[in-house]
Amino acid sequence: MTHKGLKMIKIFLLFTMTIGLALADFSAIDNITLEKMQRKGTPIIDIRTPQEWKETGIIKGSHKIMFFDERGEPDVANFMFNLGRLMKDKNMPVVLYCAHANRSKNVGEWMSKNLGFKHVYELKKGIENGWIKAGKKVIK
Repeated sequence: MTHKGLKMIKIFLLFTMTIGLALADFSAIDNITLEKMQRKGTPIIDIRTPQEWKETGIIKGSHKIMFFDERGEPDVANFMFNLGRLMKDKNMPVVLYCAHANRSKNVGEWMSKNLGFKHVYELKKGIENGWIKAGKKVIK
């Protein structure tokens, strides 16, 4: 990720913290919990970029809905459009993941606090440090 991308994430995090975000409706889950939720039909969303999907692959059954563009800037309109096509009820659980859980944490907190989603989770450590390092399979 570029310096500018990291700076944008920091600005986004600072912004969300200043408007009163808390972790009450948002938590991290492990690989086993993700697999159980996926078997129950919980949507799993990979918020990374197309280049990252190509390089690393995705967790089978995941929905690819990019939040940050290739420059590291939020693409809220695209994310909301695609999320709305997938999620019809804010009470439904949803799991987000990214490479290392930094972006998914920010987006999950934002969805929980600003959009009113009641059950937002993120994959602990992300796909690279959590899923792949644990020997879990991905598809390309």
